[in-house]
Amino acid sequence: MRILHTMLRVGNLQASIDFYTKILGMTLLRQSDNPEYKYTLAFLGYGSNPEHAELELTYNYGVDSYDLGSAYGHIAIAVPDAYQACADVKANGGNVTREAGPVKGGKTVIAFVQDPDGYKIELIERKTADQATSL
Repeated sequence: MRILHTMLRVGNLQASIDFYTKILGMTLLRQSDNPEYKYTLAFLGYGSNPEHAELELTYNYGVDSYDLGSAYGHIAIAVPDAYQACADVKANGGNVTREAGPVKGGKTVIAFVQDPDGYKIELIERKTADQATSL
């Protein structure tokens, strides 16, 4: 078994696509509209299934916001440099809600950003093999 995708309901599909592609560097993999049932789906990711998990954005016609609830936590994305990732997010108009720095009680460097609908995305610094050997 493996995770195929995570689905988020969004209030402005194009704003969300722009955030995930232009700010977080994902690719829009495919999009489908279903007027009969009044929804549009967009699948994004850093690669497609089956090699990579995808993010499914669902836009339901006429719904521009959702109550996120208290159960949702965040989506985590590995980045080579969390400090640079935060700078890039800000330079592209994104919202950094927790600047890069070590996690409380640990050494792993993390940051948090927020998408247009308020969903939290954790950026976790993961050095590549080349970066780790040059330290």
